[in-house]
Amino acid sequence: MYLVKDFTKVLEQKAPLAWQENYDNSGLQVGDPNMEVIGVLLCLDITEAIIEEALAKKCNLIIAHHPLLFSGLKNITGATYVERIVMRAMQHQIALYAAHTNMDNWKGGVNAKIAEKLKLTATQILAPAGNDLNLLYCYAPASLVPQIEQALFEAGAGQVGNYFNCSFQVEGRGGFQGNEASNPLIGVAGGDREVLEETRIEVLVPSHAINAVLVALRAAHTYDEIAYGIVPLKNKNQDLGAGMIGSLEQPISESAFLSYLKQALPTACIKHTELLGRPIQRVAVCGGSGSFLLKDAIRAKADVFITSDFKYHQFFDADKQLVIADIGHYESEQFTVEIFYSILNEKFPNFAILYSERNTNPVNYFI
Repeated sequence: MYLVKDFTKVLEQKAPLAWQENYDNSGLQVGDPNMEVIGVLLCLDITEAIIEEALAKKCNLIIAHHPLLFSGLKNITGATYVERIVMRAMQHQIALYAAHTNMDNWKGGVNAKIAEKLKLTATQILAPAGNDLNLLYCYAPASLVPQIEQALFEAGAGQVGNYFNCSFQVEGRGGFQGNEASNPLIGVAGGDREVLEETRIEVLVPSHAINAVLVALRAAHTYDEIAYGIVPLKNKNQDLGAGMIGSLEQPISESAFLSYLKQALPTACIKHTELLGRPIQRVAVCGGSGSFLLKDAIRAKADVFITSDFKYHQFFDADKQLVIADIGHYESEQFTVEIFYSILNEKFPNFAILYSERNTNPVNYFI
């Protein structure tokens, strides 16, 4: 038996809710986290048609990319489609969950999937997140180091890019003197000052994992009082941030690239700035609304920037530095459900996890 929280926990281990933008509302929006799940439906948007599809397919957990609820509901009377969806979901005990900008900002998320579809190589985050990394250091006798490090790693510390269980150790001598209320590992309470050989352990910790790592440290350590410190770092987190940039194996002409793009990320049309007569090889991408990353794409010397929702005057900001290719919001994120499926199927390989068959794109094209 699997519960709603079992599925959401697996997703959040990859893309923690702490990684979402301030305006976002990712997470469980409707439903009981302790409800038993009989089937999961994956989609981009939660619409009334999606609710009916979930009922027909006997799925009582819907996992979407876009949140249904971005702000509070003052009334639930069925006057709007959002209210009707909430009412229908509650009536039939269907849980609604969204993984939005946290999935965008994860290195293995939405933009990685776009890069995969375009067969880009040497990919990296276009605008890495700042103020997310911290250096945790603590002191322990050598005999305790293995168990402390293992606890820190399991709680989320010690990852550097593609490397895990990373730490640094420095040997030294530590001294202390406890009062009558202390419970020292060596010596006696209220006794003389003690000096012992210690190891300083250093690990990187992302901000969202600090509390869990400290809980693990306290559980694994045997000191009465644990000496530790947390130092915020200015380093950019190369595993977290907005957009992605990579390269095609070979440069191709602009027109050939636009044809390739239209096939790789199926779309009815592509809005783009003027073609510059230069080959395309370095490609920047951002699923969803990515105009805020245009300067980053230019600084990264991208030949083309693929995203959506550019406003009329923003197209001028390309300033002949690159080509903007606006492929549509839905079109840029249409493969997000494949990310959900890959994550969940690895953990629940024999469970009913289904793709929605409904196209929820609210934009239509007359061609």
